[in-house]
Amino acid sequence: KPTSNADHGTNASGSYNIFRDSPLRYCGYANEVGESFRYQYPRLVAPSYLIAFGYCFADAASAGYQVMSEDNDDTSAKDKRSKELRAVIASFDTLLWQGLASVAIPGGVINLIVRSSRIAVARTVGLPALVSKWLPTAAGLGSVPIIITPIDNCVDFALDNSTRPMLGVPTTQHHH
Repeated sequence: KPTSNADHGTNASGSYNIFRDSPLRYCGYANEVGESFRYQYPRLVAPSYLIAFGYCFADAASAGYQVMSEDNDDTSAKDKRSKELRAVIASFDTLLWQGLASVAIPGGVINLIVRSSRIAVARTVGLPALVSKWLPTAAGLGSVPIIITPIDNCVDFALDNSTRPMLGVPTTQHHH
């Protein structure tokens, strides 16, 4: 999933970012898939979160590395903080954004959708067993594309009005 950086997909120099510009970004959705299949394959839920959190930590490390790799002359004129501090802040902002927008909030929302769908299906008389078993999973999977942008925008708004001003991180003007 795109991270908190205002450019959403490229680093400050506009170059390729493997965590946002390649199929690797779909690892950020692993826990949503795990939550959707929770009742059919409960043993896959924890590994799906490990993949999603691994993605978040890797993207955060990449954000810090990107800052450390920057030419000092480009940013030192506008930001007097040390490169190390800027790298820590970039990593923290990315990890916080990814943790909320890619893992915690969507995982909880998908869990709620699947659980609510299971309750509704259980109360519906006459549904075939196959429908009763798989409809909640389909509802969870089908809701993923619908919930992503609103959650991303809410997390952008929350961080733009809390941690980012305190840390001196540029706020997002728009998402995607």
